[in-house]
Amino acid sequence: MGQSMDTPITPPTGTAPDDHEVVAALLGRRPKGRFEVVVRDDAGVPVVIRNHPLLEDGRPMPTRFWLVGDDLRSRIGTLESTGGVRAAEADCDPVELVDAHARYAAERDAAIPAGHAGHRPSGGVGGTRRGVKCLHAHYAWFLAGGDDPVGRWVHARLDDLPARKDPTGG
Repeated sequence: MGQSMDTPITPPTGTAPDDHEVVAALLGRRPKGRFEVVVRDDAGVPVVIRNHPLLEDGRPMPTRFWLVGDDLRSRIGTLESTGGVRAAEADCDPVELVDAHARYAAERDAAIPAGHAGHRPSGGVGGTRRGVKCLHAHYAWFLAGGDDPVGRWVHARLDDLPARKDPTGG
């Protein structure tokens, strides 16, 4: 079922032991690094995870906030496939977007352990320094409370997109 997106989802955060299995099922693979669930739907199912900025092997993970909810991923994928990335970039104030990338990077970088000497993630939302790379990443950060102009742009258009069909018929 589609969820009305009049307001962002603001459920409890944290990661329960079975969240790892649920997130793996939603992604179709096991996450490669540590994460916590920061947004859940009304049923308690993970919608957004916040990734640790470093993977277990020390490689950087530039995507701090990851949209894992099936319905939203599908609907935003439809928006992207119909020119949404270019449209969002054209419609959003470029200065506000640069500022958003800087805030995102600062939040992520603050979570890197002091004294870390290896490679570090770079860029802002979705690992880019400017412009728009991925509507999913922007919307995930927006749902998690980030002040993201692209996330707001996506949010304003979601109710116009068809909800994902439940394959079980439920």
